[in-house]
Amino acid sequence: MARRQARGGRRAEMKQIANENSRQIAFSKRRSSIYKKASELVTLCGAEVGLVGASPTGKPFSFAHPSIDAVANRFLDRNPPPADRPRALVEYYHRVQSDELNRQHEELSNQIQAEKEHGKVLAQLTGGKSDVGWWEAPIEELNREELLQMKGRMEDLRRRLLKAIDQQARGDASASLQGQNLEK
Repeated sequence: MARRQARGGRRAEMKQIANENSRQIAFSKRRSSIYKKASELVTLCGAEVGLVGASPTGKPFSFAHPSIDAVANRFLDRNPPPADRPRALVEYYHRVQSDELNRQHEELSNQIQAEKEHGKVLAQLTGGKSDVGWWEAPIEELNREELLQMKGRMEDLRRRLLKAIDQQARGDASASLQGQNLEK
C-alpha cells in the first residue's frame, strides 16, 4: 500500500478520506494541482498531455493539450508524431502566414476592382471626356460619400479663390500707392 509523508516526519497510510465533504474538497485541491503540473509539462517540455478523471460525485473532468482527441489518437497510434517536429512547426507557421497574405491580396484586389468600377461610372457620368471637371458631374447621380467629397473640394476651391482675390487686391493697392508716390 502507498504511503505519504505526514506532519512531523511520520509516514501516514494512504487511504480514502471517510468524510464525503472533506473528500470533495481534497479532490478539488488535488485536481487543480495536477492540472497545473500538466500545464507545466506542456509549457516546459512541449509535451502533449491528456488527463481524464471523474470526481467522487461522478462528474467528469479533463485536461488536454493540444486536444483530448489528438492525445488519444497519438496514444492509440492513429496519429504518429512527425519525424521532425520543429520542421513541421515551421511549415505550419509558413502556411498560416501564406494564408494571411493571400487573404490580404484578395482584399486589395477587390478594392482595386471596386475603384476601377467607380472610375468607369465616373467616365460614363462625364460622357468619357477627360477634360470635364469634377464640378460638372451630374449631382443627382452621386452617392452621399461622393457628394461630401465634392462639397469638400468646393470649400477648398472657395478658400483658395478668396486667398487669391485677397492677394491680388493687396497687390493692386500697393501698386496704386506706388503710382501715387511717383506722381508726387
